[in-house]
Amino acid sequence: MRTLVIDTATAACSVALIEDGSLVAQAHEEVGRGHAERLMPMIAALPDGGRADRLLVDCGPGSFTGVRVGLAAALALGLAWKAPVGGYTSTALIAAAGFAADRSHDELAVVMEGGHGELFLQIYAGPPLTAITPLLSLPPAMARTAIGARAMIGSGIKWLEGVDPRDAGPALPCSANIALLSDDFVNLPARPIYGRAPDAKPMAAPAPVHG
Repeated sequence: MRTLVIDTATAACSVALIEDGSLVAQAHEEVGRGHAERLMPMIAALPDGGRADRLLVDCGPGSFTGVRVGLAAALALGLAWKAPVGGYTSTALIAAAGFAADRSHDELAVVMEGGHGELFLQIYAGPPLTAITPLLSLPPAMARTAIGARAMIGSGIKWLEGVDPRDAGPALPCSANIALLSDDFVNLPARPIYGRAPDAKPMAAPAPVHG
């Protein structure tokens, strides 16, 4: 079975083609913005234009725009190819890469840049990879308290007081690492996990006018 992995939830734009558990090809760039412009050319440059029997997509947390770009592409290609689409979280993929890079850790706190001055935080144990907290969105001081003495990785570390950003480890998810996740982590519904409420709120309906 061939799988196309799409990851645009963070500052990285990352795609990988996996066949029977082995990496066939990948492309990974830290683009910051502009995922919509880069994603489809990256997929097209993969063998057979990236065509696969199934697709996996990073559902978040991350940027609202990045999450939507990846999901829209995955769902559109899945429809065109008649291929199922599954989801996974960016925190799980970062945690799995962190445990693989340093097997001395019993627990890892994944800290990602959020919005409105907050950080996304989720703590994992392993192996086997297990989420021991739900996904949280916290101000840096509260996130630091919740992390305690645990090792930490991720793009949000630079916002934590007294922590060297060089300790960030695998700061962004990379699609080529998908084999590090068990089936339990890659069977999420293909819908967004924003991690916090959207910035924009719907306008209230106008009050009825009487008389």
